[in-house]
Amino acid sequence: MSNDTTSFPGNTAERPVTSLLTEQVNPATLEIDRLSPLELVKVINAEDAKVAQAVAEEAEAIAQAIELIASRLRQGGRLVYMGAGTSGRLGVLDALECPPTFNISPSQVIGWVAGGFEALATAQEDAEDSFAMGQADAAQLGSYGGLTAKDVLVGITASGRTPYTLGALTYARAQGTATIGIANNRPSPLEELADISIAALVGPEAITGSTRLKSGTAQKMVLNLLSTGSMILLGKTYGNLMVDVYATNYKLQRRAAKAVQLAAGVDQERAEALLQAAEGETKTAIVMARAQVSPEEARQLLTAHEQNLRQTLDALE
Repeated sequence: MSNDTTSFPGNTAERPVTSLLTEQVNPATLEIDRLSPLELVKVINAEDAKVAQAVAEEAEAIAQAIELIASRLRQGGRLVYMGAGTSGRLGVLDALECPPTFNISPSQVIGWVAGGFEALATAQEDAEDSFAMGQADAAQLGSYGGLTAKDVLVGITASGRTPYTLGALTYARAQGTATIGIANNRPSPLEELADISIAALVGPEAITGSTRLKSGTAQKMVLNLLSTGSMILLGKTYGNLMVDVYATNYKLQRRAAKAVQLAAGVDQERAEALLQAAEGETKTAIVMARAQVSPEEARQLLTAHEQNLRQTLDALE
């Protein structure tokens, strides 16, 4: 097989990679190597400005994906991101940032990149060509255990046809796992394997085929929406406050105290005292202040409303 073609399950013909939207030559940057630093910044930034609109056009599919993810997490399932190269690394990044932001277990949101965690430090781009490796990784996922019918797998690939990602999705469907596809081309084989398909069509890259640019930016925006949106539905925020933040450093401790101040209507000194009494549990501290109860009573009230602070406080009125 030539380097310009890729075969994949369910597709009878080999299609040229160069025919993909993300591989087209961008007429706006044909002479980018002649530009001054300021000029090239402006032309690349002008291309980046197209990303938000491309993501906005997928709003309905993204909203459906958020609902699906939240429903699986409520049932004890997991959100799993899998991809190769930039796409896989972006999935790992989003997964790693969820525990400190929303105080969840690292096993609830998992990111896996082709080539394993070594691929986070050293590029292993050849791993993306293995359909079998995608299947094997989905069946193992390191120490987290393979995919199950309770989980939801998000396959990420700019082309929509990366063999590794397609292999992972194929395995997932066989297990009854819900599947979501994120791509930057349409149509693509990814759509055939995804219950929900999200394709932010950002167009040709400033540097031909360099999908770490607009495509990667669009993927990061979509991942932000999926994880943040699903956590909001699970009651991990109160308004726009991070009330489930895991305060492991000074910055997060200050953020937790500010959340208590704003949600409970108390000053900083009182907020810090409440947090100390609540052993750092932001929601507990807020309920203590609003309901005038002990830490244990506050925890009982939260438990009665599935740890949802909004519902807990509404019930007090």
